[in-house]
Amino acid sequence: MTNWPYPRFIAHRGAGKLAPENTLAAFRHGASFGYRMFEFDVKLSADGKPILMHDATLDRTTTGKGRVDALTLGELAALDAGGWHSPAYAGEPVPTLAAIARYTQANGFMVNIEIKPVPGIEYRTGAAVALDALSLWKGAGTPPLLSSFSEVALEAAHQVAPDLPRALLLDTLPADWLERLRRLECVALDANHRELDAAVIGAAHSAGFKVLCYTVNDRVRAANLLSWGLDGLITDAVDQIAPQS
Repeated sequence: MTNWPYPRFIAHRGAGKLAPENTLAAFRHGASFGYRMFEFDVKLSADGKPILMHDATLDRTTTGKGRVDALTLGELAALDAGGWHSPAYAGEPVPTLAAIARYTQANGFMVNIEIKPVPGIEYRTGAAVALDALSLWKGAGTPPLLSSFSEVALEAAHQVAPDLPRALLLDTLPADWLERLRRLECVALDANHRELDAAVIGAAHSAGFKVLCYTVNDRVRAANLLSWGLDGLITDAVDQIAPQS
């Protein structure tokens, strides 16, 4: 991208651990600390609808049990996605991608959509999420940034929505990480922050890529990364790392 429109500070799953992750309540909580961009995870329901959920199963963050993709959107809507966190959030629903699109655009927020397929449906998830994102953010001032650990999902997103920017998520950096970014026609590397130093960030910039990282919750580490030219810092610590600093 010739013009990088995204802020450097990005709230992880809404507001990280301060509110139930991947819910509208978490987005509102992150926004209360001044965050203007949010990272969140999207996968498909049984009837192919994009919803916000990190895990492949429902057990950890909802009152449901078993696989996420075994329930329809209507069945997922009946679950409590907030009570596991604390009583104050009991009754918080599982949000749809459409609901998040409405909320973020109404408030002028930007988003990083992590395409997080249930294993076995990587291509279908990448294509479906990208197509819905293309439609839901049509005419928006800033497009959503799509990212994924799944190269298959990113390839699918590229095929159906080539104009939406993409970032490759990497937990460790393989020797050919630059070649992977080029092959997938990504605009950015999104790496585990432990894999980054000034040399890696400089190499990415020299090759024309932006660099984001996850999940930085220490202010000293954040300051070091930013001093090396990091373009996007994803954090849970929205109450500790001020987005304007």
